[in-house]
Amino acid sequence: MARYTGSVCRICRREGAKLFLKGSRCYTKKCSFERRPSPPGQHGVRRRKVGEYGLQLREKQKVRKTYGVLERQFRNYFNAAENRPGVTGENLLRTLELRLDNVVYRAGFAPSRPAARQLVGHGHFAVNGVPTDISSFQVRPGDKIEVRESRKAREPFKVVKETLRNHQAPEWLSVDAGTLSGSVVTPPSRDQMPLDLNEQLVVEYYSR
Repeated sequence: MARYTGSVCRICRREGAKLFLKGSRCYTKKCSFERRPSPPGQHGVRRRKVGEYGLQLREKQKVRKTYGVLERQFRNYFNAAENRPGVTGENLLRTLELRLDNVVYRAGFAPSRPAARQLVGHGHFAVNGVPTDISSFQVRPGDKIEVRESRKAREPFKVVKETLRNHQAPEWLSVDAGTLSGSVVTPPSRDQMPLDLNEQLVVEYYSR
């Protein structure tokens, strides 16, 4: 399966929830989900009764598309979460939250996860002083994420310096707007991760 390159607004409409894939546009009246909340397609307005399997599948797809992960990679994340001590669903979400692209987004260095993935892929960030362009890189507590010195003068980060003043980073992240850097203080707890995702349905889906 190749990475999805179509309209991301269709993804939100298909999952029936705002996934905030377009950054600031999602907070305006231009948001496609606000204007047309029905599923995409010619017969999108029709509402069918969804069974237990359908609910589990849609929630799995919702989580996967929220973080921009492909199916095989998502399954690998689940298998790893299942084999670790603790609650499987929380382990899965914690792994996704600690991806480098998500940490960049959570810290306020990018307006959306897709934008964060692009910035990371272009080599704008360093982890513990080492340039890193792998979006799926797993950040650990104590790691420092920063915009590379040679990239700070570029236009996207001039905008970031302004927006960071009003950005509220989660408690598990420490952000320094002056140096465009941040660090992971502690692994995120469940109440510090997206509350609109039902990870238990994902666990049930893979436990069939």
